[in-house]
Amino acid sequence: MFLRNLSAALLGCALLAAPASAFAAGRGPSTPEERKQALDYIQHYMADPLNAEAITERRWLLKWLADIPDVTVHMSAILIDKMPKGDKKDSASIIFAEMVSQAAFLIQNPDKQNDLLAEYQAGVEGALRVYEVLLKDNPKDRQPFLDDLIQRRDAGTLTQWVKEWNAANSHK
Repeated sequence: MFLRNLSAALLGCALLAAPASAFAAGRGPSTPEERKQALDYIQHYMADPLNAEAITERRWLLKWLADIPDVTVHMSAILIDKMPKGDKKDSASIIFAEMVSQAAFLIQNPDKQNDLLAEYQAGVEGALRVYEVLLKDNPKDRQPFLDDLIQRRDAGTLTQWVKEWNAANSHK
């Protein structure tokens, strides 16, 4: 199950990194109803990433984001490179949270479609929220990298860290 979920999340990341026009041929921009549905699903996922509807809602979100031309998530490697590989410590759930948090930011801030730093910041913060939710059920699944980011968030230095990470990695 985990590998299928990870594959779906990573496939979604790849789809979202591609030009929207490659997938959105024949379809117009998202509707207000779809954006509301997406935000509802994202909010549900962020509050309870292991909920009974998570798989169905994740599939809908991935397909919808791949189909629409007006919301393009720019996935970064901030978390992907640091997450445990394989069936460990909810990596797929946390990476998916990063992606949908970025999507929620873009839906709620259509004027910031090209503000990559703000988008990345929203993604990291969302991933950390889901990590904290998951830790409540599995406190032994601590990840030092994510714990460090939480400390930075709590100290008010996460935004600067994301900016520095982006500057150091934007040429790669």
